[in-house]
Amino acid sequence: MGGSSPCASCKLLRRRCAKDCIFAPYFPSDDPHKFAIVHKVFGASNVSKMLQEIPVHQRADAVSSLVYEANARVRDPVYGCVGAISCLQNQVSQLQMQLAVAQTEILCIQMQQGEPTLPTQLEQDEKSLVLASSNNFNGIPQYFNFASSSNVIQDPPKRESLWT
Repeated sequence: MGGSSPCASCKLLRRRCAKDCIFAPYFPSDDPHKFAIVHKVFGASNVSKMLQEIPVHQRADAVSSLVYEANARVRDPVYGCVGAISCLQNQVSQLQMQLAVAQTEILCIQMQQGEPTLPTQLEQDEKSLVLASSNNFNGIPQYFNFASSSNVIQDPPKRESLWT
């Protein structure tokens, strides 16, 4: 930067902001919290090394990722953003199960009303295969077969929300 105002990293580290400061383009002086949290989690030296190893055109994206991960690590020191992703995958899985139950209930109601909307066995197998592949989180497939009434749909394991 080299101008009148040092970048956020140089302010925090209490050093002179050189003209070729690697942090200046990504940590402006008007947003000191952005660098502070990245520095707290990763350290200035490590961030500097990472930025130097990345091509210039990808550095802004890398900084965004570092800021996101640092914020997630402050909220959840053990899992970071992986914890957030896991919670979201869990929600998707639960919603897919609710959708499957609702679709089954709709089919039952339509059958009771005599509507000719019962899917063929091939369509049922395709639905089961799609659900099994889309619910394959953490290597645990969840398979719904609409052709059999003996299947028991269970809720996935509950996780505490780390974001509330």
